[in-house]
Amino acid sequence: MPDYAKIFTYQVDGLSYTVSLYEENGTILADIAVTEGSMDVNAVYFGDDDFSGKSASLGGPLNMNGASLDGEKVQWDEAIELSRPGIGPMGDDKETYLHQGDTLTIDLGVDSLDDIDTFGIRATSTSTDAGSIKAVSSDPEEPEEPEDPEEPTYEKVFFGWDFKDDDSPLSGRWILDQAPDPNPYQADGLPEGTEPTFENYLDYYASDPVWGDVDLLQGVVFYEHDENGALQELFRFEAPEDGFQSKEEVMDAYHDALDAYEAEQETAGTDLLAALSLDLDETTETEVEDQSEEEDYDYA
Repeated sequence: MPDYAKIFTYQVDGLSYTVSLYEENGTILADIAVTEGSMDVNAVYFGDDDFSGKSASLGGPLNMNGASLDGEKVQWDEAIELSRPGIGPMGDDKETYLHQGDTLTIDLGVDSLDDIDTFGIRATSTSTDAGSIKAVSSDPEEPEEPEDPEEPTYEKVFFGWDFKDDDSPLSGRWILDQAPDPNPYQADGLPEGTEPTFENYLDYYASDPVWGDVDLLQGVVFYEHDENGALQELFRFEAPEDGFQSKEEVMDAYHDALDAYEAEQETAGTDLLAALSLDLDETTETEVEDQSEEEDYDYA
């Protein structure tokens, strides 16, 4: 779906639609989508919120005479003819005839979305009682920018240069989310106020204070403390056979490992729910059997 910048809406009995504006390769486009009813879109009109000056008009059956907004006559900056009124021999197959769920994309031929504050549609053969519309929409919705997903944070990360035969850390750099206080062993911690995301850990590892080269890495391990304070490994990833050549390669390997870890956690959670459900079913079945045996027992 395009990244819409402005969305105009219009609704009357029997018909509703949206006009969504966006820019693509330097061209300003509009997606006209019918959400209820149907209409033959014959012309579109648009302009800014300044209604002074001469108004653009197509005249004849495609005019917007009498169209107003909050009781004020609209002055249009641009008008574009899309088709002549009447569906003709093509019927519903006419390119500008839209049913519910249909979308028509048009090039508005303007340089900037900032110049479009009001949008009008002249349509005939509509599903309204009047049969045609001179519709005016303003106050477009400006969709909010989607929020970036929140990055996971970690308590401790080991940047490993070498590992023992049992895969436990042998040599490398340990970095904490914050250096302990006091810090008798001079443990490395992220600079104060730094969010402990892996990208920040990696930047610090490769920075001057640590002097960690990515081409030394054989693997990276992530840790957190459990409820008893014991350090537990979350997941890890290994370097490719020829090693890492850049921080970008390390980040790519991290995201692959994180996706696999999250998928494993989701599967484990689903399995746990299924097991709990099975245990509950077995317990309920046993209780029913016990109750049945009690009912069959002759106490006389």
